[in-house]
Amino acid sequence: MCGIVGYVGQQECTDVLLNALSKLEYRGYDSAGIAVFEHGKISVEKTKGRLVDLEAKMRQGRRPDGHCGIGHTRWATHGEPSDINSHPHGNKRITVVHNGIIENYQELKKFLSMQGYQFQSETDTETVAKLLDYYYDGNPLETIAHVIQEIEGSYALGILFRDYPGKIFAVRKDSPLIIGVGDHENFIASDVPAILKYTRDYYLLETEEIAELTENSVRIFDAHLQPVDKELQTATWDVDAAEKGGYEHFMLKEINEQPNAVKTTIMPRIQKGVPDLSECGIDDEMLAGIDKLYVVGCGTAMHAGIVGRYVIEKLARVEVNVDIASEFRYRDPIIEKGQLVILITQSGETADTLAALRLAKERGAKTLAIVNAKGSSIARDADMVLYTHAGPEISVASTKAYTVQMAVMYLLAFRLAYAKGTISEERLKELTAGLIRTSEDIERAILQADTCQYIASKLINADSLLYIGRGLDYALSMEGSLKLKELSYIHSESYGAGELKHGTISLITTHMPVIAVATQRDLYEKTVSNIKEVKARGARVIMVCVEGTKVSGDLADYVVYVPETEQLLTPMVTVIPLQLIAYYTAVLKGCDVDKPRNLAKSVTVE
Repeated sequence: MCGIVGYVGQQECTDVLLNALSKLEYRGYDSAGIAVFEHGKISVEKTKGRLVDLEAKMRQGRRPDGHCGIGHTRWATHGEPSDINSHPHGNKRITVVHNGIIENYQELKKFLSMQGYQFQSETDTETVAKLLDYYYDGNPLETIAHVIQEIEGSYALGILFRDYPGKIFAVRKDSPLIIGVGDHENFIASDVPAILKYTRDYYLLETEEIAELTENSVRIFDAHLQPVDKELQTATWDVDAAEKGGYEHFMLKEINEQPNAVKTTIMPRIQKGVPDLSECGIDDEMLAGIDKLYVVGCGTAMHAGIVGRYVIEKLARVEVNVDIASEFRYRDPIIEKGQLVILITQSGETADTLAALRLAKERGAKTLAIVNAKGSSIARDADMVLYTHAGPEISVASTKAYTVQMAVMYLLAFRLAYAKGTISEERLKELTAGLIRTSEDIERAILQADTCQYIASKLINADSLLYIGRGLDYALSMEGSLKLKELSYIHSESYGAGELKHGTISLITTHMPVIAVATQRDLYEKTVSNIKEVKARGARVIMVCVEGTKVSGDLADYVVYVPETEQLLTPMVTVIPLQLIAYYTAVLKGCDVDKPRNLAKSVTVE
C-alpha cells in the first residue's frame, strides 16, 4: 500500500523516480508526487491521480532537474485523494514521504498548532514533516532519532533536508523499506521491483533503523545512532521477471506462470517421493505433537488457508481454525502455549497478519509463516518460515501466490497426516506424486482460456451473481467470487450450495448467472440438486467440473472442464478457470485489470 522511492546518483533524478514509482503501481494508489534537490532548494511536484497525470502536469508546467530526490504514490487513509493531500509534505527546510499510519497524529497536530505551525492538508504525514522541522537543530540524524520516539503507529519515511543536498534519509517501523545499492548511486524503495532496473543489491532496514544515503555511501544506524553492520542482500530474480513479457497484462502472465511456480515451490521440498520440511525445523516429532492449529490470513491468503483446513482435517484428523487476520486479535483467541499458528501472506508485510503473528508469539504459540517475499517483516519475526517461490507478483489480484500457498499447505497436510499415523507411507507417496502432477494439470487447464473468455462475454452485463459449491468446491467458490468482484466490479457472493435454501435462493432472478463448482465426487449429486434449484428459478448456470463428468443441457448453460486429478487436489486445478473467467470479464468490461480501483497489493495499514 503506497510506494516510496528515493534516488541519489549521477542520473537525472526525475526520470529515475518516475520509472521506479511505475514499478510500484501494483501496490495501489490515488495520487503521486516527487521532491528533487534543484539549485539549492527542494522542488516539489505532485497531483491527484496516476503517474501519467503527474507527468502530464510536469509537461505543462515544469519538471524538476537534479540528481537527488524522493517520490511517492499515495493510497488515501487520512484525507481524500487531492493535490494538497498528495505526498511529499513539508516546507522549505524539510520534505517527507510516508507509508503507514501515525496513530497519535491528532495529539501531535494539536501540540504543533500551539507552537504556531499551520496545516494545509488532512494527512497524518504532514504532522511528521512539521515535527521534524520543530526539532531540527542542524543534525538530521539526531532529529530523526528524536521524532521516532514521539510518533506512534507504523511508518516508512523518506526525508530530504534542504541543508544537506545530495543526501537522503530514511527510517522505518512496521512498513517495509529497502536500501538499494548501485554503482555511484543509491536508492530507497518500498519493494525490490522499483530498483531492479538499476541494481539487484539491497539492504533490509529493521524497525527504527535510520539510513543516510549519498551517491557513494550508505550508512545505517540504530535508534541510538550507533552504526549497524548489515548483510547485503541480492534479489534472486531480475528485471525481466517483473515485466509483462509479451502478455497484455501482468495478471495473464502470472496465471500462465503457475505451472512453473508450483514446481519451483514444491520440488525442493520433496525427498525420496515424500514431503521434507526440515529446512525450517518442521519434523515428524514436532508434527506428531500437534492436536490443534490456527491458520491466519487476509483475502486470498485466507482462502488458501481454508483449503488447507479441509485437507488437514480430512487427512490428519487435527482441528484447524481459520481466521481472518483483521478479526483474529479482536475475538481474543484461546491460544495455548506450544500450539501452532500458521500465517499466510504473499508480501510478508500485511499489517493485520503481522499483528496476529505478534499476538500468537506473546501467548507462547509456535509460529510458521508461509511467505513469498524473502526478508519481509513476517518472515523475519516468525519462528519458522516456508517460502513460496512464486517470484514477483505484480498484478494486485493474486493468482500464482494463491496456488503456491495451497501447494505448501498440501505438503504440510500430507506430512502432518503421516506424522500423526493417519495415512501410510504408501498413501503419502501417492498424494505427493499427485501434487507433483498438478503442474501438468494446471497447464492443461490454462488451455481452456478460450472457453473462459466466451463465458466471460456472457457475464459482462450482469449486476450480480453467485458462486456455489460444497466442501473444497465451496472454498474455491470463495476465491472465484473474490477475483470476479475485485477485477470486474460486479457484485458477487459465494455460498455453500446447501445454504441456498436458507435464504439466498430468494436472490435468484431470471438469467442471473450462477457459477457452480462441482468437482468433488462424493458431493456431486448433492451439488447437482442445488444447481437444479437455481435453474428452476431461471438462473443461467456455468458449471466447472472434471473431465468425464456427464452434464445434461438442462442442468447447465455453459460448462468448463478441468483435468481429473486426485480429488483432494482438485482446487489446484479448478482455480484456473475461475481466475480466467474473472480476468476476461474485467478485460471485456474495460477495467484496469492489474490495478483495480481502491485496492492495494500490499496492505500495510490495519
